[in-house]
Amino acid sequence: MPAARNTAIGARAPRAVVFLLCLLPAMRLTAAAFGAAGFSLGANPVSALLRACGHWGLNFLLITLCMTPLADLSGSQWPLRLRRMMGLFAFFYLSLHLLVYVVLDQDRDFGAVWRDVVKRPYITIGFAAFLLLIPLALTSTRRAMRRLGRRWAKLHRLIYPIALLGVWHYWWQVKRDIREPLLYACALAILLGYRLATRRRAAPRLSGALLAERDGV
Repeated sequence: MPAARNTAIGARAPRAVVFLLCLLPAMRLTAAAFGAAGFSLGANPVSALLRACGHWGLNFLLITLCMTPLADLSGSQWPLRLRRMMGLFAFFYLSLHLLVYVVLDQDRDFGAVWRDVVKRPYITIGFAAFLLLIPLALTSTRRAMRRLGRRWAKLHRLIYPIALLGVWHYWWQVKRDIREPLLYACALAILLGYRLATRRRAAPRLSGALLAERDGV
């Protein structure tokens, strides 16, 4: 029994390290917001916070999509054990992105927020992506997986249109220099292409249940 307990603790320890690493951007932004440890948000702190939270949310969306290819290429199941954590961190940073926009940028003027959602296309698709992400975050537990069964895998395939909308939101937001959004778009295209290719190869060999398990995020 002690050996099994030590094994469980040893398995959780690397996850705890990854969890802390994923929190580092938020910790750095918090320190910058208070001018601590030599960090600063610059002349326009609200814009800097908004941009940084959005970038990290999009980063974690793409990292989530990387977990299955990493598992395939490495032959290890370890990336799949981190997949839900990465998805939840994407939701966390995108929630901060929305919170900064509503509370600090728009000063909790929900009428102005709604007008932006309706009239500014890049905000419309960004808001749509966040709404689609909410049910994925709410059903990220093992209990939800058991209750929803195959429907869980179908629901969590929304991660693909969510990532597409997120990259699109970023692209439309940029006025002139599109180099960085282009990098995100290329990374997403590679990940989606990999997913399509592996599904076509796997379809003749895998049962519907195994496909559902593989495609879950």
